[in-house]
Amino acid sequence: MNRTAATLLSLLLVGVLVVGGVLWWTNSRPEPGCVVTAAGRSVSLTVEQAGYAATIGGVGYAEGLPDHAVTVALATALQESRLRNLSGGDRDSAGLFQQRPSQGWGTYQQVTDPVYAAQAFYRALKKLPDWQDVSVTEAAQLVQRSAAPDAYAQWEPQARAIAVALTGQEAAALRCQDLTPQSPPDDVASVAARELGTARLSGPQPEQRGWAIASWLVAHAARFGLSEVTYDGRTWSAEEGTWSGAGPADGRLSLVRAQP
Repeated sequence: MNRTAATLLSLLLVGVLVVGGVLWWTNSRPEPGCVVTAAGRSVSLTVEQAGYAATIGGVGYAEGLPDHAVTVALATALQESRLRNLSGGDRDSAGLFQQRPSQGWGTYQQVTDPVYAAQAFYRALKKLPDWQDVSVTEAAQLVQRSAAPDAYAQWEPQARAIAVALTGQEAAALRCQDLTPQSPPDDVASVAARELGTARLSGPQPEQRGWAIASWLVAHAARFGLSEVTYDGRTWSAEEGTWSGAGPADGRLSLVRAQP
């Protein structure tokens, strides 16, 4: 083999190694997403799904509703839209719950506003007699009046796990990884006031309330540009995508914005 051919072969091999290395690095990078580990189950969500789930859970929290109501709402949204704020659907259905303006759910702009849609769903749920005593599937169907009344049942286990995390019944039950912060970030206080009914997040919090807010913050971390959320001595880090317990268990909640 002459020198020119050897040089070309060397360059080709280097190119293959570089391309192979890039492909391996790309394929080995974790996908952006969130994981709920609660109620004996692990549920994977996209960042978008986790954000909408947190909004549904946050509105339920603001309404003072128990985890059963949040489970019903989440199972409904999982069935109707897979936790996506859809622009359309069957006939004039739209939004997370595929609510129909022609059926009195509100205007198109309202039913595609996740906060309004969740509030409307909970209002309808609370009008049902003995709604707290009926099954998730039955409650969802009584609100939605779907042509597939049994379809909600398949989502109950996942919805219950997500509800347990978002209502703070289990500690550090929701984590998100490999996030890309939104630019510019939304204001935490104004969104919290609308979804949670309070803008007071930092400082001492009762245990279940603290974990509910912490999970809400982590689910919305990309939206708010958060790099850390800490509650009761445990910290979720956007860089690591996990919770660690390095601080004192003091019942205090704090958050850190990512540096621009």
